[in-house]
Formats: sequence, C-alpha cells, structure tokens
Amino acid sequence: MSRKPVLRVRRSGALLVASVIALVGTLPIAGARWALSPILLIPLAVFVWALRAGTDVYPDRLRVRALFGSTTVSWDEVAELAPDEQGRVSALLVTGNVLRLSGVTTANLPAVLAAAGQEVSNPPTPD
Repeated sequence: MSRKPVLRVRRSGALLVASVIALVGTLPIAGARWALSPILLIPLAVFVWALRAGTDVYPDRLRVRALFGSTTVSWDEVAELAPDEQGRVSALLVTGNVLRLSGVTTANLPAVLAAAGQEVSNPPTPD
C-alpha cells in the first residue's frame, strides 16, 4: 500500500483566491465590533476546504477528502466511474452506493484512470 498518491485532484485555485479576498473583505466588519469576529470563520473554513477537499488517486485505491474526514475505496470496490450532466464524476460501487469524486471532472478523468493504471472501457452503444 503506497503512502503517497500518484495524482491529487483538487478544485480550482480560484476558490483559494476568492476565500482570501473574502477574508480580507470581512476584516473591517469583524474589526468594527468584537461580537462580529466569528464572521471571519466563514472565509477561513472555505479556504481550508479548498485546500483539503479533493480526490487522491493511488494505484490500489481512491481517497475522497472533504473538509472533515475522508473516504477510502479500493479499486476492486469500484464498478464504474460515471459522469453527470454537469461534468462531475462519481464512482458507482459494487455495493450499489455512489461516491462523488470531489474535484474530478470529465476533463481530468483520463488522467485519473491513467494514474491508477486502470483500463478505460466504453460501454456498447445500443443499435
């Protein structure tokens, strides 16, 4: 079992920039009154979430990370990876459960499969 992921898929860096701008924008509000200082926690939480959330791809497993906690699934448990209408990708598990792969889109799906050494198979098209 490898310790370091082959590929780390994260959301856009624009979220990090937006959260920093929001943090700077809330400083005057929080500085006006001490009771308003908890408002700083919102952009700070978005910043931490943007840094942490994503999917780590290993040769033998996937790890989907969120703000709090993570879910690890071996490739043997994944029946297929399926995109939705918005271009986001979910893992359909052999148990019938669906696991949304944070940060993985149809654009970077080939890189995820290549990093994991998984074969790409296209379902047969109906005649």
